[in-house]
Amino acid sequence: MHTDHATIPARLDRLPWSAWHWRVVLALGVAWVLDGLEVTLVGSIGSVLERQDTLALSATQVGWTGSLYVGGAVIGALVFGRLTDRFGRKRLFMMTLALYMLATVATAFSTGFVFLSVCRFLTGMGIGGEYAAINSAIDELIPARVRGRVNLAINSSFWIGAALGAALSLWLLDPRVLGPEMGWRACFILGGVLAIAIVLVRRHVPESPRWLLMHGRHEEAQEIVNRIEQAVKAQHGGLAGPEGRAGEPAYLPHGMPSYRTVAAVLLRHYRARSVVSMSMMIAQAFFYNAIFFTYSLVLTRFYAVSELRVALYIFPFALGNVLGPFLLGPLFDSVGRRRMIALTYVLTGVGLALTGWAFLQGWLNALTQALCWSAVFFVASAAASAAYLTVSEVFPLEMRGMAISVFYAIGTGTGGFIAPALFGWLIESGSRGAVATGYGIGAVLAVLAGVIALRYATDAERKPLEQVAALHRGRGPQA
Repeated sequence: MHTDHATIPARLDRLPWSAWHWRVVLALGVAWVLDGLEVTLVGSIGSVLERQDTLALSATQVGWTGSLYVGGAVIGALVFGRLTDRFGRKRLFMMTLALYMLATVATAFSTGFVFLSVCRFLTGMGIGGEYAAINSAIDELIPARVRGRVNLAINSSFWIGAALGAALSLWLLDPRVLGPEMGWRACFILGGVLAIAIVLVRRHVPESPRWLLMHGRHEEAQEIVNRIEQAVKAQHGGLAGPEGRAGEPAYLPHGMPSYRTVAAVLLRHYRARSVVSMSMMIAQAFFYNAIFFTYSLVLTRFYAVSELRVALYIFPFALGNVLGPFLLGPLFDSVGRRRMIALTYVLTGVGLALTGWAFLQGWLNALTQALCWSAVFFVASAAASAAYLTVSEVFPLEMRGMAISVFYAIGTGTGGFIAPALFGWLIESGSRGAVATGYGIGAVLAVLAGVIALRYATDAERKPLEQVAALHRGRGPQA
C-alpha cells in the first residue's frame, strides 16, 4: 500500500473502470438530469402558462422566466463556485441540491409572473452552483484516460431529464389526468420529489481526495482512496501500483487564492485557455437557450401545434442530444480535444444556418423542424458538453470551482440570459425573418468558437489533471 500522499492522483488515475465509478457518475451526473427536467418543463409548458386559466403570461414574459432562471444560475455559479473551492466539493453539491429542491417545489405554488420569476431565479441558483461543484468533483475522481468521454456522457444526461420533463408534461397536462390548470404545478412538485431521492444517493459519494490534499488533509485523502481501492479490488482483484509521474507537483496546503490571483492566472498565465473557454461557453449558451427555452413558442406560433402536444416534439430532439456525446465522446479521448472541439462547433454553426434558412423559406413543418433540430443538436450537444469539459480541466485545482463558475457566468450571462428574452421577443413579432436572424447569430458564434478552439485549445486528452494545469506557483505552460 502506498502511503505517500503524492501518489494519490496516480492511484486514482490508474484504477480500472468499476461499479464504484458508475455509482459516482450516476449520483453526481444526475444534476444534469435535473437541469434538463427544469428547462424542458418550462419549454413544454411555456404556451400553457399563457392561458387565462393558468398564469396568463405573455410570450415575452415566458421568455423572461427562462432568462431569469439562467440569471439565477449565473449568480449561483459565482457564489457557490468560490465556496466549493473553499469548503469542498461534497458540502457544496449537497447544499446546492437542497436549494434546487426547495425552489422547485415552491414554483408549483406560483400565483403570477413575479412569484414564478423569483422561484425560477432561485432554482437557477441551485443548478448554477451544481455545475461548479459537480464538474470539479467528477474530473478529480474519474481516471484521466476516460475523462473526456465520461464528462461528455454525463453532460448529455441533461437530455434524459429533458425527455422525462416532456413525458411528465405530456401526461400531467392531459385533460384526462390533471389538465393544464393543475398539471403544470404537479410537474414541478414531482421535480422536487426526484431531488429528494438524489440527496439520499449522494450521501455516499466521497469528498475529492485531490481537494483534501490541497487543503492539507492528507490522512482523510488517504483513507478515502484506500476505501475506493478496496471497492475496486472487490470487483477486479489485485491492482497494479501507480506509475511514477516525473515532475508531478506536490500538493502543498495553502489558503484560498484571492480574486486578484485568480484574475492573474486566468488573464495572464492561461490567457489563451481563457479565450477558448469564454468563446465556447458563450456560443453554446446562446444557441441552446435561444432555441430550447422558446421551443414550444415556435411550434405553437408558426406550426399551430397544440400546447398540449408540444412535448411530443421534444423526444426526437432529446434523442439526438443524448446520442451525440455518447457516440462522439470517445473521439475526444482518441482524436483529441482540440480537433473535436473545432469540428463540432463548426458543424453546429453550419447546421444552425441551414436550418434557419429552411425555416425562413417555409420548407419545414412541425415534424421536419424537430428532426432538423435533432440532427443539428446531435453535434451541438457534444460541442456544448465539451465546453464544460474544457473549463473544468484546463485550470489549476485550487481555483477550479471558481474558474468553472467564472466562465459559466460569462457564457451563460451573455448567451443564456439574452437569448431566451431575445427569441421570445422575435417570436412574438410573428416574423420568420426575425427568428431566422436569431438562428444566424447562434451560427456565427458557434463557427467563431470552433475556429478559436482549432488554434488555441489545449490537448488535454488522456493527461492527468496535474499535467494539464500545474498547481499554480509560477509553473506550467503559458498557453
